[in-house]
Amino acid sequence: MGSLWRKAKKAMGLNLCVHVPSAMGDDGFPSGGPAAGWRVSDAAATATSSPAGSVGASEFQALMPSTPTLSQGSLRVSKSGSRSSKKICAICLGSMKAGHGHALFTAECSHTFHFHCITSNVKHGNYVCPLCKATWKEIPFKASLPSEHPHGRARVNPVSWLQEGHMTVVRRLPHADSTNRRREQFPSHFRELEPENFNDDEPLDLLSETVRNSQQNCPKIVEVKTYPEFSAISQSALVENFAVLVHLKAPHASMKQNPSRNHNASSTVSQNSRAPIDLVTVLDVSGSMAGTKLALLKRAMSFVIQNLGPSDRLSVIAFSSAARRLFHLRRMSDTGRQQALQAVNSLVSSGGTNIAEGLRKGVKVIEERKEKNPVCSIILLSDGQDTYTFPSSATGAQHSQLDYKSLVPPSIISGTAIPVHAFGFGADHDSAAMHSISEVSGGTFSFIESEIVIQDAFAQCIGGLLSVVVQEMQLDVECVHPGVQLASIKSGSYRNQLLNDARTGLIEVGDLYADEERDFLVSVNVPCAKEEIILLKVACVYRDPISKDTVHLEVKEVRIQRPEIILSQTPSIEVDRERNRIESAEAMSDARAAAERGDLSDAVSILEQRRMILSESLAAQSNDQLCLALDAELREMQDRMASRQRYEASGRAYVLSGLSSHSWQRATTRGDSTDSASLVHAYQTPTMVYMLNRSQTMCPSPRHPAPPIQHTRSFPSQPQSN
Repeated sequence: MGSLWRKAKKAMGLNLCVHVPSAMGDDGFPSGGPAAGWRVSDAAATATSSPAGSVGASEFQALMPSTPTLSQGSLRVSKSGSRSSKKICAICLGSMKAGHGHALFTAECSHTFHFHCITSNVKHGNYVCPLCKATWKEIPFKASLPSEHPHGRARVNPVSWLQEGHMTVVRRLPHADSTNRRREQFPSHFRELEPENFNDDEPLDLLSETVRNSQQNCPKIVEVKTYPEFSAISQSALVENFAVLVHLKAPHASMKQNPSRNHNASSTVSQNSRAPIDLVTVLDVSGSMAGTKLALLKRAMSFVIQNLGPSDRLSVIAFSSAARRLFHLRRMSDTGRQQALQAVNSLVSSGGTNIAEGLRKGVKVIEERKEKNPVCSIILLSDGQDTYTFPSSATGAQHSQLDYKSLVPPSIISGTAIPVHAFGFGADHDSAAMHSISEVSGGTFSFIESEIVIQDAFAQCIGGLLSVVVQEMQLDVECVHPGVQLASIKSGSYRNQLLNDARTGLIEVGDLYADEERDFLVSVNVPCAKEEIILLKVACVYRDPISKDTVHLEVKEVRIQRPEIILSQTPSIEVDRERNRIESAEAMSDARAAAERGDLSDAVSILEQRRMILSESLAAQSNDQLCLALDAELREMQDRMASRQRYEASGRAYVLSGLSSHSWQRATTRGDSTDSASLVHAYQTPTMVYMLNRSQTMCPSPRHPAPPIQHTRSFPSQPQSN
């Protein structure tokens, strides 16, 4: 048994794959009965070391503080309940047999633990039974220990400790208000002093900067195409809401696959061909993250650290009841990478969930840094609900009416460009809050439904972040013919404006990952005319993050023929495809609104109607891959709205993650979207797919039998295109 445990510890320490099942409680333990107070075991104990073959608590608890046992070579959690817990301490995994030298405590729920283990557990803010998760009315509390026998073999009597005043055996928890004040204090592993200002970031890699500048790379050019709904309009026709699709595609990034098997080498994309990043990870380490969740989070963070390059910088924020910067913003050199791994492996879980405080501290790291890499972003992960900002008694309907912007630091709301990519972990996270945080900041929201795909979710995200090739892009459209006027611009979450009496419009596109595509549907009102007219001029300006040059693209003109009579013509399949995508996203939003009102049947009907319309469209009848993916997505949402219980457990999060993906036209993780068998691969870029494959190759599982197939939007050349 001990040998198997040592192998498991070694595997996790080396970031190798150890199978851990997800069917367990939030703290990593099986469920049990209710608990109330605590009582001292009647038997005296002898103060000796742990028996041979047992796992040291200090070694294992930092990595995976749950109660696993080994079965068939995999890491599994014992399901034997209180019977096994009376033989083995659920916290340190050491023996609790009489005469082995440890004082024992037995709860009124009959679960027994080592006294020193349970007092340490309480000291870290855990006020629930580790096995049955019942809230304690009284807690064991250790004041001081009696001096031990010089040879460590003295007999100790818990009753005599009480009489001598060395130990408070139980302490009744105070009133709820006092409890809240207690929980607002820093947990013990957050109590070390940290600087008042976070201006201690490590200086940038000037050598790499010099190399990049010396290369004098020419800015890479974004591809711009336009597709009018029809190539011609009859002379006598006055058409309202005539659609023009503007399609953008970011330039390709040169891929650099390290031939070495050492995953501590530099990142996938060459440091000299991409913009380095300042990345801040804000990680939930509340009590519900204990056990398997925390172990998998550490493994996922290890993957992120190993795939950052020496010019990238990382900072780690951990939050529970309070927030703490565990690792200042520093470069991922060999030394920096090693120290970052140590910081992540030191994470322990305890306390509540204070998302607002964690996010505030993460933004503080970005805002107070002395030097800046071209790209910056925050990754936020949480498996719970912020009960420090909002009342924990709020119902599902009340949650939908909460102002989640209060979780976001004011500087982001006022316009500071710090995208927060939020990851909702498990079934108990607040998907509405996480979606709102990402939407306000310009990031994406991903729903990690299965614990084992957390690394894949992070891999897909950083696959994009490590390939930014365009920044601060703005798209401008201008009406040319005096009778033409803009009617609307469909741009999702990208801010757009109509100016000069709707004669000009702009879209703030922002950053683009390598090979990333954007589609915007511009509607115009077209007057009668007797000859060919120029409807629009499309201009584009952006900044190259490597050369730092401002790039102005050549203006594109959208022309329409005006024959006297049009016998027949086929509408643009590209415009039809984009209209399908927009209207499907609108149906998802309408269905979600109906579900939040409690009308699930109406929600399912909205989605079903949209599927029928989609199936009859020109693009769908041409077996368009995007339309197939949209249909699969709508069908999945219908299934997750089959009942109120299903919707609350996963439907809301799945829909919100889908809406985030479509509103930003950027890939998110949801359900099985990282599984190669899934059709839902919308917006994945080659670098995302590469990083996903790398993650799944490092830690293969039955969920990933083969690399995922990328479903992209294809735009064949047509005479109407410019």
